[in-house]
Amino acid sequence: LMVVANTGDDFEHFGLAISPDLDTVMYTLAGLDDPQRGWGRRNETWTFMAALEALGGETWFALGDGDLATHVERTRRLRAGEALSTVTADFCRRLGIAARLVPMTDDIVRTRLRTDEGWLDFQDYFVRRRCAPRVLEVIYDGAATAHAHPGLLAALGDPRLRAVVICPSNPFLSIEPILAVPDLREAIARAAAPVVAVSPIIGGRAVKGPTAKMMSELGLEVSAAAVARRYRDLLDAYVLDGADAAEAEKLGIPVTLAHTLMTTLADRENFAQHVLASADALAKATA
Repeated sequence: LMVVANTGDDFEHFGLAISPDLDTVMYTLAGLDDPQRGWGRRNETWTFMAALEALGGETWFALGDGDLATHVERTRRLRAGEALSTVTADFCRRLGIAARLVPMTDDIVRTRLRTDEGWLDFQDYFVRRRCAPRVLEVIYDGAATAHAHPGLLAALGDPRLRAVVICPSNPFLSIEPILAVPDLREAIARAAAPVVAVSPIIGGRAVKGPTAKMMSELGLEVSAAAVARRYRDLLDAYVLDGADAAEAEKLGIPVTLAHTLMTTLADRENFAQHVLASADALAKATA
């Protein structure tokens, strides 16, 4: 299993290199994630933030004490010349993670949003402003000249690859920054394995986050079909929630219906098997 993480929302804070998506995936795979917050480490302590607040420092972006260690060590190693992918791989090894977690690129790509309050960096929009501004445009600075991790490109070209799964996340903030890296998008399009996406929309609503809000602000229909159309040139199949069965005929590609709302680990495991079975059926049908 290889997991590709978005680095478009990486940023520097207090002089530290912060990689929120990478770290969320890493902590989850290591069994260290905080399921209540949905980010950071579980059983976290907040001595650093309390001391920072007492000194009048900025506290809009919370860094737990254990999480802070990740950022300090990552920053040290990046400044010593190591690549983000190398540092990430070593962290995963030390945390006992069997899956291979790779950043979409070792180059700098940053998601920026043009809003009714002007241009905002991703974390300013998402955390500091809590997604309140109206979004008018989303860009991925640096993506056009970025290059995907060579190991990722090799995996996509491997004839033994079983499936490429585009997970049910915000298309603008989590998926499209990855697809904006030219050689990565091209490699997905060329992959012999089926490319299957899972809708992040259920019954016209997002499970969490600002996906539906952003779609509406950008003039898009808030629907599972509208998300699929954004990836249409890459997809071999799409997985919809049963609540959106009526949208299947709009897509012109094979569609699988499933219960896509996952609340427990068992839900996630069962759904992953369902998605892989869908990909296997597609591969068999086209063999």
